[in-house]
Amino acid sequence: MAKKDEKGVTVKKDENFSEWYTQTIQKAELMEYTQVSGCMVIRPYAYEMWEKAQEFFNKEIKKTGVKNAYFPLLIPENLLNREKEHVKGFSPEVAWVTHGGNSKLAERLAIRPTSETIMYDTYKKWVRSYNDLPILINQWCNIIRWEFKHPVPFLRTREFLWQEGHTVHATEKEMNKEVKTILNIYTKLFEKLYAIPVLKGIKSEKEKFAGANYTTSVEMFFPDGKAIQGATSHGLGQNFSKSFEITFLDENEKKQYPWQTSWGFSTRSLGILFGIHGDNKGLVLPPKIAPIKIVIVPIIFENTKDKVLKKARELKKTLNRFSTELDERDNYSPGWKFHQWEMKGVPLRIELGPRDLENKQVMIARRDTGAKEAVKFKDVKKRAKELLDEIQTNLFLKAKKQLDDSIVKTDDFDAMKSVINAKKIAFVPWCGGVECEDWIKDKSGGAKSLNIPLGQKKPNKKCVYCDKKAKHYAYFAKSY
Repeated sequence: MAKKDEKGVTVKKDENFSEWYTQTIQKAELMEYTQVSGCMVIRPYAYEMWEKAQEFFNKEIKKTGVKNAYFPLLIPENLLNREKEHVKGFSPEVAWVTHGGNSKLAERLAIRPTSETIMYDTYKKWVRSYNDLPILINQWCNIIRWEFKHPVPFLRTREFLWQEGHTVHATEKEMNKEVKTILNIYTKLFEKLYAIPVLKGIKSEKEKFAGANYTTSVEMFFPDGKAIQGATSHGLGQNFSKSFEITFLDENEKKQYPWQTSWGFSTRSLGILFGIHGDNKGLVLPPKIAPIKIVIVPIIFENTKDKVLKKARELKKTLNRFSTELDERDNYSPGWKFHQWEMKGVPLRIELGPRDLENKQVMIARRDTGAKEAVKFKDVKKRAKELLDEIQTNLFLKAKKQLDDSIVKTDDFDAMKSVINAKKIAFVPWCGGVECEDWIKDKSGGAKSLNIPLGQKKPNKKCVYCDKKAKHYAYFAKSY
């Protein structure tokens, strides 16, 4: 097994991204396949990253008054059918429970594809007057969507983990404010924790969430030339409150339907993290989300083993606040260990051998650039912190440059097709029409609208495809 692993990733990321990704997530011990297609094991190393994302997000939403709760996995069919537009959007993806043991159930139960219906049937019991609003609830749970497209671990799976927030407000203005607040939190999550820049905006009418008034999103772009949605925040309007008869009496004792939001991000975000930052050696992890920030690899010779290990253990204590691992395994060579920790994306590697002991120093290697430097024992803690901060910033800036370089603004459809063929993002004036969007996808070779940047001025341009007056500029690209 060790010999096989020593080869590392056998393809280059820029030559065969799909194979590179598949090899990396397995060799870095992030997941394992199971007998059910599209359902995977999330291994501890990847799950620790998910826990860090949970911690970051929980802290941010709780500042705004959101509290966590839990709602059932099984949803009666009659509830799922309550909001017709919503169920139409999800019906092909629903997995059903039809039997309990050998007994057929009186009513089919859907395995949670999303929780609007089960939650809103409960909300109607809690909302009576304006004093009961707002309701600000989030839940962390698993989701089943029986998609029949080609599953890709983390990026497209039939079962995944996520959070879904569901809020209820007295006014449209409060709803819109909540949608924007959460969208900004998602932006902060990806940019500050994942070190991934985003395209923030509103989805097209065709691409919005089923049953919503509008959908906002953060979108990312992979090195293979495909975009991917990272998170969404929806303004549901009064659509669900009317379907579920959620009503309240306002200050004037007048019956009103409240305004609602829903929002979510999932373990897909981990796949985005791996795909954007990784290189030909494997993972490259931003320090803030890395389960292990520093690994110490002692260079062992029999006559100096005890002295080197003693100092290595002292260093580990000094650096423990940085989630530091000491690799004392004596059945692997230092070179093999270097390779393995590079594969796992650990931001900093500290090498300590007998010569370093004599010079009262260590060698520190950066995972992002490969640069190495000698650092005196007395300066290790300070320098380690500086380097971790530099790596976090550098990975964001590198990804930002890649994103910026991938966006091409054009008003011409032939030029747009060339941009899409070059595996880039076309930023084009667009009328916003559903039929036009379908034509663009067909004629451009598969480009979909990603989103429409918020706050832009209406362009004095014609639509890139149909020659109607453009309503806005929008991002188009092929996507997952």
